[in-house]
Amino acid sequence: MRTILRTRHYSLRTEEAYLGWIRRFILFHGKRHPQEMGGTEVAAFLNYLAGERRVAAATQND
Repeated sequence: MRTILRTRHYSLRTEEAYLGWIRRFILFHGKRHPQEMGGTEVAAFLNYLAGERRVAAATQND
C-alpha cells in the first residue's frame, strides 16, 4: 500500500493517515485480510465510525 501511495505522490501525512485507517479497518474485523471482505464490511466499519466513534462524514469520504 505504501508503494502505491508513494507512486501516486501522496504526502507522507496522507500516507500515514490512510495506513492508519486501513489498520483500524482490519482490526475492527478481527484481523481478517481485506481481500476476504467486501461492501458489507466497509458499511459496518463506516456505521461504527459514525455511530460509536462519531467520526465526521468528511473524514469518511477520503
